[in-house]
Amino acid sequence: MTVLSDRDILKGLEAKRFRIGGFRPENLTPNGYDLTIAEVVVLLTKPKTIREGVAKITPQTRFAVSTLEVVELGADVTAQLWLRTTWARQGVIATFGKVDAGFRGTLTLGAYNSNMYGVLEIPIGERFAQIVFEDLSSPAEKMYAERSGHWQDQKGVRLR
Repeated sequence: MTVLSDRDILKGLEAKRFRIGGFRPENLTPNGYDLTIAEVVVLLTKPKTIREGVAKITPQTRFAVSTLEVVELGADVTAQLWLRTTWARQGVIATFGKVDAGFRGTLTLGAYNSNMYGVLEIPIGERFAQIVFEDLSSPAEKMYAERSGHWQDQKGVRLR
């Protein structure tokens, strides 16, 4: 697999190999694209959804973020997700998987505020994670929707 550069990402968007709905040129990085926060769901006994302003995450609390961008991958592209170091340096722990060829929708990203003290403030509209696109060695035989498709066309934070 080959990681796509900023130049390759722009060419891929133009050729419609993949799509980033809500694309902002300033979010393009040398080898990826920074995804922004549309909403945060704080996973307490009763989940709390924040869609504007600042989400305040108490210490040692799980939360989920939905991307503002809608991502759509073609048959010959996959992607990895990486937490921006800005958040890791503030004690956020997150584990992400691959985005499958053929996936379409917003992305739900699970995370945890590992801090023992102090509230973590997450502004809606802030960059949270980077998506890194990769060429597949050959196009997928069956796209995401045909393999499982459970999260296809999701909007906002979806936990089940």
